Order: sequence, then structure tokens, then C-alpha cells
Amino acid sequence: QVQLVESGGGSVQAGGSLRLSCAASGDTSSSNCWGWILQAPGKEREGVAAIATGGHSTYYADSVKGRFTISQDNAKNMVYLQMNNLKPEDTALYVCALAPACYTGVQYNYWGQGTQVTVSS
Repeated sequence: QVQLVESGGGSVQAGGSLRLSCAASGDTSSSNCWGWILQAPGKEREGVAAIATGGHSTYYADSVKGRFTISQDNAKNMVYLQMNNLKPEDTALYVCALAPACYTGVQYNYWGQGTQVTVSS
């Protein structure tokens, strides 16, 4: 069983930065894609970033390109999301997830509980 635990969320003003972390435990050998998904009240889930194991390929939603950076530490079995120039519309619960592979419309099979990010104007 795989467990994912996120941290690093908080409240910031617009233009500020946060760095989210996600730690995985358990057998992740069959999981080759890490993703960050945001969940906001009244909105559908939105995948904002993903990274293939080994860090060779990264994917970003248009809304965060140039502002967010996803990275991975294989040795620690962790993934990070550096978020810069945050905007109020980035406010959401950010959830870390794992999937067997990265592809458009990826279906994640392991999910964390999420960490809340709140951006005030």
C-alpha cells in the first residue's frame, strides 16, 4: 500500500511563493508518474503539474506555466511543487498523486489528503 503525505501549504499574499512537498511511503515501484492536482470548491479537479520518474519529462497546465516548477528527489521518494507569483485563483487544496505512467488524461491510483493553499489579493 502506498501512502502520500503533503506539506507546505499555507496562506500568502498575491505575488508570494510557496513550496509544497509530497512524501511517499510503501511500494512505489510500479508508479512512474507524480502529479499535483488542485481541488477548489465548486470546481472540477485540475491537474496542474506532473513529472515522470527520473525527472525526464514534466507537464504543466497552461494556468501555471512559468510560475510553478515540479521536481523530484528519487532518493527520498519525494516530489515538490515550487509555486511563485501566486494568484488568488491558485487558492485550492493541492493533492499529490501517483500513477503508473504520465500521459494526457492520466488516471492516478494513489492520492494524498492534500495541503491547503490560500492566496489573498
